[in-house]
Amino acid sequence: MKRTITLLMATVWMGCATLFAANQNIKELGESKYLIEVGDLSMVVNAATGGKILSFKYKDQEVISQLNRPEQFGSTFWTSPQKEWNWPPVQEYDKRPYKAELKDDKLVLTSEVSSRLGFRIGKEFTVDAKRKAIVVTYSIKNESNQTKKVAPWEITRVANEGQIFFDAPLEGITPAGLMTFEKKDGAVWYQTDETNANRKINADGKGWLAYTNGSLLLVKKFKDLDISQPAPEEAEIQVYVNRGKTYIELESQGAYTTLEPGQSLVWPVKWYLLPCDGMAAKKMVKKVKKLK
Repeated sequence: MKRTITLLMATVWMGCATLFAANQNIKELGESKYLIEVGDLSMVVNAATGGKILSFKYKDQEVISQLNRPEQFGSTFWTSPQKEWNWPPVQEYDKRPYKAELKDDKLVLTSEVSSRLGFRIGKEFTVDAKRKAIVVTYSIKNESNQTKKVAPWEITRVANEGQIFFDAPLEGITPAGLMTFEKKDGAVWYQTDETNANRKINADGKGWLAYTNGSLLLVKKFKDLDISQPAPEEAEIQVYVNRGKTYIELESQGAYTTLEPGQSLVWPVKWYLLPCDGMAAKKMVKKVKKLK
């Protein structure tokens, strides 16, 4: 009997230890905010404000825009194409509270259904401990009684400083001449600048988008699309520059998908943040392409 009790207690302790280990990367901060950590990376998500990513840091260095103005901070998620909702962003996806659940080793956020579009958005946050990355898996569920087409769209705001780069044909960036890109070291590069006009370009990328402010290197990895797969008038890679010296949006999209009533699509994006002080452009591109 004593041996049986001892074994039972050991089993219970191991189960508790496993549960603790599974959840130690994700913590509730209060006020609907959650902290996700892996290695030197930390991400803060606010379920109460559209499930936005408010912060992404390497140690104590922040990479996401912290401007205190609507649509100028954090990282959000919309449905594509934009022409189906125009502007402002859909409230259920971008502003209203998401239901939050901690499930084993993941944080799961679920939006309300948009009364206008009929979709429900899901955001699942997990860590890739081996690669020191955070994975955000988005989902779109068709909650209507009609067949619909939709694409996933992630929008991340950063300060208007530094450089943005991705792998794409220079001649395929549209509209041509709107922003100045340079082809070098296996990527196209945009050096941030200041103008009095809002500008946005589209490009057919290779499944990644990167930004550096000189000390940090932010990398997004997602599924590469054929040029025919994005939603109409949209693209796999988009860069939006706000007027003045305020902020830039790093935007990426998944495939335009047909969803029957009750069907869902899923689209994972892997987030990396690395130190890069003094790193040459060629080395940065090489490092980005090695990330999985």
